[in-house]
Amino acid sequence: MVGLGDAEPPRAAVILLDDATPDRLEALARYWRGIREPPIPTDPRVTPQRRQRLRHMLRAVDARLEQESYRAIAMVLFPQHHIQAASWAGDALRETTIRLARDGMKLVHGGYRGLLKRPRKP
Repeated sequence: MVGLGDAEPPRAAVILLDDATPDRLEALARYWRGIREPPIPTDPRVTPQRRQRLRHMLRAVDARLEQESYRAIAMVLFPQHHIQAASWAGDALRETTIRLARDGMKLVHGGYRGLLKRPRKP
């Protein structure tokens, strides 16, 4: 038998009523479902492709912060591609890797806040 002291205390949420209210309600609903029936379901606003790109971006940022070259990062992120040193300067993966690192740094410096915002019509 569960005693009165063993019960989990109730939780509360305060939702601001502004332009981001639909996003907040969606996040709260996912949180509630995660508490009731873990694990938390994946967010439908982030596609699997976007999730993969986000993973690549953060891995590229980590590598750049460790002073790794873009070529070394590309070799880890895209192991199925054979990257030749001689053709690296003109390789499309070079530009992709540079963009991943650049966009990842934007996330690290506050851009993550916009990840889950729904597109809004003006």
